[in-house]
Amino acid sequence: MIGRLTGILLEKNPPQILLDVQGVAYELDVPMSTFYNLPVLHEKVVLHTQLIVREDAHLLYGFLSKEERLAFRQLLKISGVGPKLALSVLSGLSLNDLAVAVANKEAGRLTKIPGVGKKTAERLLLELQGKFVSAGADFVQGAAVFSSGNDIMNALQALGYNDKEADWASKQLPRDASVSDGIRQALKLLSKS
Repeated sequence: MIGRLTGILLEKNPPQILLDVQGVAYELDVPMSTFYNLPVLHEKVVLHTQLIVREDAHLLYGFLSKEERLAFRQLLKISGVGPKLALSVLSGLSLNDLAVAVANKEAGRLTKIPGVGKKTAERLLLELQGKFVSAGADFVQGAAVFSSGNDIMNALQALGYNDKEADWASKQLPRDASVSDGIRQALKLLSKS
């Protein structure tokens, strides 16, 4: 699988770009959030990628951040959502806006995205509920901020705690807690409950 590409940006034709990686040019589809933040042509860029293999094609998708790629992967897991619709969702809303829309169950925000109808929006809200929390997003004043909470939650889950317990313990921790301190404090909290 191709997980990351570093190369020179040769062409920009929304939503597709052409990236030269040591003489091999890769065509990638990118969400508009990534597209707008790309450097000028002939500059170096690093993209996190997702390869989709279909019967008739190998499609490569690129993202400037790992979080954006993670959101793309979460969207692909939803029944009826393919790469094109997932890219459309990420183009229509930033990660923070998507997380807030899911947390507040705002189907109206999702239906404004081309290709997302009422039923699809409701399915997205249902399927994505809690996914941003398990992906390390903390909701602060209506915005999702990715933090070290992901590492703490992963550690707790590796120790046998379920998603709900790990999420509850992570939310009780101070925001500036390091991973090791956070795990230690979370374990104390979970042993008391």
